[in-house]
Amino acid sequence: MIGYIKSAHAEDQEYIMTELNVFTKSLNISVMPEYPQSDGPSQVLDNLQARTGATSITTSPYVMEPSNASDAGREPPADGKAGTVRLLDRDLFGKRKLTVRTSPSFVPDKSLYEGLRYQPSEPDALTERESHKISQFIDQTKARGMQAYMQVQSAIPPGYKVQFGGAMSEDRPLLPNGSEHEGRVDKNASLASPHITDYCCALLRDLIQAYPNLDGLRVDWPEYPPYDFDSLFFDFSGHAEAAATRLGYDFERMRDDTQRLLDFFLVTMTDHHITRFLESNDFSVWDVLNNYPGVLDLKSLKGDLVSEMLEKYRRTIDDASGGKMDFVVQGFPPPWTQASGFDIKKLAPHVSGIGIKLYTMHWPMMVRGYADRILASNSNVSEKYILRGIFKILDLLDATPPSQINDVRYPEPDEPHLAGIQAQARKIIETRKLAGDTPVHVFSHAYGPIDDYRARMEVAWETSGHRMVVNRYGYLSDEKLNVLGEITGAKTS
Repeated sequence: MIGYIKSAHAEDQEYIMTELNVFTKSLNISVMPEYPQSDGPSQVLDNLQARTGATSITTSPYVMEPSNASDAGREPPADGKAGTVRLLDRDLFGKRKLTVRTSPSFVPDKSLYEGLRYQPSEPDALTERESHKISQFIDQTKARGMQAYMQVQSAIPPGYKVQFGGAMSEDRPLLPNGSEHEGRVDKNASLASPHITDYCCALLRDLIQAYPNLDGLRVDWPEYPPYDFDSLFFDFSGHAEAAATRLGYDFERMRDDTQRLLDFFLVTMTDHHITRFLESNDFSVWDVLNNYPGVLDLKSLKGDLVSEMLEKYRRTIDDASGGKMDFVVQGFPPPWTQASGFDIKKLAPHVSGIGIKLYTMHWPMMVRGYADRILASNSNVSEKYILRGIFKILDLLDATPPSQINDVRYPEPDEPHLAGIQAQARKIIETRKLAGDTPVHVFSHAYGPIDDYRARMEVAWETSGHRMVVNRYGYLSDEKLNVLGEITGAKTS
């Protein structure tokens, strides 16, 4: 038995071992469309099957080409500029970093979107030239006895790829003072906007028509992604107010208490407050939030918004597919779920599976962003204590956190991630316990050096009960694929 299971708390160790082989082994590799385009569908699938024994793939409904246009996006994504250190492990169109443009991989059925505020992207010459490769990739996947899934965005029209798109100003989430949070990493709209959910329902139906042999659909970020500090305090848009009133929440109390809490962090909090939290076994973040009942209501409202949205998506998928397709959602792990609205218990009844994303290269970037935001506004706190407080609340490490903010950053390609292996196991176990009978798929990211990658894949595979999604093929060198095959027990080349 590997080390992190041996060193787990007794009750968690028993849980892991009891549940380890409950489910059939499931290894999904996310292979975005650019690789079947660049390398060819057969070469990608040969590589996955020979080296990893993958049981399924996930792709997305777009096609890509290199571009130097002014609106071209970086590949790999820049992750709010912090990820500009990233390089692909596997050449894409002959390069390890490049700028690209995308087009839909299918011709949308415009009748499905009639009268909607948001419309699908227009197919173009790139669609006509390359879309057949995505259909071939799915068909060949199925022919090999593997499952095929397609991933779309929950709240970023047109929804094909996270870096391209976004909502109109009237559908964006707002802070308690009524302002937008400019420059955030994600582009998610207000989850209370009917214009967003209506569009996504049409998109899901359209994709099922275009790709009827899919085994399921994955919806990414059905939450308020907590990448940035201010994003923790969404959503006070007009759509959210209407939903809160309909559901019986006191919206003004939510607004007032959320603003008071924001002011506490940015103005009045001191090192003494943080020290009390760090040193007391009885004092928790909930002791703080109990003084802000409107914030607890906001937490509950966000969970309700996600649950209602996913219920609509599930009904659409069941209706359009005749009940034949899976519906899997993926979001941030606990305790970020408390602020993002990704309430595991509330959403579980509406989905076939829950994906929990352990994209650990993001974790120090997020901590750094939270700390920078507070330190820039509040002179009563120091680097050492704010870092200790944030790392403890989020439960990200197994050891003492850094005391200097310059040591907390997005990792270079050859730098281990600032994330504890035990901490990752705890998040997986907590999610599985909250999900009950709903399968939990652990999403682990392939970016990073080989030894760190191996440790993160091991904990995801074992603690998930052998249900893992690896993101993404572009960071999976042949050496990393071989390691994955060793971990999962597949025959390696």
